[in-house]
Amino acid sequence: MINWTTEQLAHRERLRPYAEELGADHAEWDRREEFPREKWEVLRKTDLLRLPFEREWGGLGEDLTTTMCVLEELGRSCRDAGLNFSASTQIVSVGVPLQRFGSRELKERYLPRVVDGSLICAHAITEPDHGSDVLNITTTAVRDGDHYVIDGGKKFITNAPVADVFLLYVRTGGAGNPLGLSVFLVERDTPGLTVGPALGKMGLRTSPLSELTFEGMRVPAAHLVGPAGAGLMVLDHVMKREILFSFSITLGEMEHRLARCVEYARTRRQFGRSIGEFQAVSHRIADMRIAVDTSRKWLHDTAEKVLAGKDTTLDVAATKTVVSEANSATALAALQIFGGNGYLTGTGVEQDVRNALAGTVYSGTSEIQRNRIAAVLGL
Repeated sequence: MINWTTEQLAHRERLRPYAEELGADHAEWDRREEFPREKWEVLRKTDLLRLPFEREWGGLGEDLTTTMCVLEELGRSCRDAGLNFSASTQIVSVGVPLQRFGSRELKERYLPRVVDGSLICAHAITEPDHGSDVLNITTTAVRDGDHYVIDGGKKFITNAPVADVFLLYVRTGGAGNPLGLSVFLVERDTPGLTVGPALGKMGLRTSPLSELTFEGMRVPAAHLVGPAGAGLMVLDHVMKREILFSFSITLGEMEHRLARCVEYARTRRQFGRSIGEFQAVSHRIADMRIAVDTSRKWLHDTAEKVLAGKDTTLDVAATKTVVSEANSATALAALQIFGGNGYLTGTGVEQDVRNALAGTVYSGTSEIQRNRIAAVLGL
């Protein structure tokens, strides 16, 4: 059990009045596969996007666990999972690394607008032929005086169709060299940058993604985030928070799903009694509760280690695997509990299933996470 402070609970309470508006007509937005810009403006009003940033830049100065606490509430109370995912991406993609590694000049120019959500953000890591194989990405940045010339392309970039600024992870050294990666902040209208059309996908449809292409794109050297060659250090800082933030939202979604299933099992009657009286149903719900509590423990135990500066390579990989697979399992369990009603689009259960499946793929697949755990174990 997590004992939230009075201040943390107050942040959650401030979010709740906006939940209904944020989730309104989410099924219709999902059907259209459209980014809900008017809801983004509502999200900005909640101040959620400001949470982990210093007050100097317009943030609220809150810590990692407080941000996780409020993101969990977002997942529990807002039914637009795509919007929730875009919100997490907004926080971690540019704001978090810019605050930690960016120059004073870059922070002053961009960070206040990132923090208030007036600039929508994305980070570009994955490539068509290099998903989790970051050390061998082929997008290159070559120094030319006071600029770098970037050529290559990225794929599956969340928020890209609507983003105003991007953080690009590129190769400035030899392939496979841990010191060969660098990170640049790039504006959308930079000559040589082409943002592809939004790609149709199974779930999280209100969070658009697309490909990026770079052809002779000139970026000032002053737009490096961190020194040249520090890309892996930046990425490590970002990915820990990406997993903790996005899967805190997932935890909230699982909590909501559990509550729905409990209520449905109590009120749905078959053979003269509530379906919750049948072990086949009650045991599924018991397993869902275990999954929720286990996920919460992994998330917050790992967050404590991150805050303590400990090595969390195994913990982050295990957390991502546990929570993403629990989310998929509980979504499928909900479908079985709701039966035919769950298969209908009107209940939102089938949408939950589609959304949940993405979690085992983005931010490193379950297979990649298990490889990392095995490597830590010396295998």
